[in-house]
Amino acid sequence: MSNPQTGRTVSRVFTAAQTQEGAGFHVNRPFPTRMLADFDPFLLLDEMGPMQIAPGNAKGAPDHPHRGFETVTYLLAGELEHKDSRGHAGRLTPGDVQWMTAGAGVVHSEMPSQAFQQSGGAMHGFQLWVNLPRTDKMMAPRYQELPAANIPTAQSRDGKVSVRVIAGEALGTRAAIKTRTPILYQHFTLQPGGVLEHAVPADFNVFAYVIEGTGRFGAQALSAHARQMVVFDHDGVDLTVRNDGDAPLSFLLIGGRPLNEPVARYGPFVMNTEDEIRQAILDFQAGRMGQIRA
Repeated sequence: MSNPQTGRTVSRVFTAAQTQEGAGFHVNRPFPTRMLADFDPFLLLDEMGPMQIAPGNAKGAPDHPHRGFETVTYLLAGELEHKDSRGHAGRLTPGDVQWMTAGAGVVHSEMPSQAFQQSGGAMHGFQLWVNLPRTDKMMAPRYQELPAANIPTAQSRDGKVSVRVIAGEALGTRAAIKTRTPILYQHFTLQPGGVLEHAVPADFNVFAYVIEGTGRFGAQALSAHARQMVVFDHDGVDLTVRNDGDAPLSFLLIGGRPLNEPVARYGPFVMNTEDEIRQAILDFQAGRMGQIRA
């Protein structure tokens, strides 16, 4: 059982804003918004969907650059194809994760696959932006791709709590992904009556984002439902989530060690100073981040 003296409380709960991204697809965005600018070391979280898309109407994110951070794409439904200026290409299907470290700079695209464009269907996924420390912002770009079948999973003894461990460790199971910034990224499902008691590093900023259902979070057992972000305080080394309802509760648990560095950001560039942002723009305009070949 969780020790009341070490259990984290919830400092705030708020609903994600709805906005548009890429070529005009709708996302639910808990941050950055007027409610929360960022969540060190995280810069953005977008939930794409869930939505039903008619044949021929799927939209994506055409060619665009990134520098100075990482993008983590986690797909729950649909199919995406990605290409980049370094000749890398791949496909994401339900349950897959792509971890792209933009580093010094890359141009890439994320678009619905041709097959999904023709058929339409359900689209649902997440993109998380993870800031890089100053020492890594100009590292060589890299990809880590993890098919759904290779993502470690675990389950509680009573079978009421299950998790897909994308980053960090949960229920005694460690992720396969290697991260530059120490973080945890876990997709939990709690069946009715399920209780999660989860240790987290004392220095991590931690939040939950509810995908489906309603749960009770933290030492106060505050209620939160789908499309809401739950921010945990720094007053403990473990946290508790309960599902007192009659339907499954699905949520992301995300946390990381704050970088505590200056953040300068402009669109797809995140650096430490305004001069570095200006240089990123110049490098992109001069073609030094490359271009995607047809």
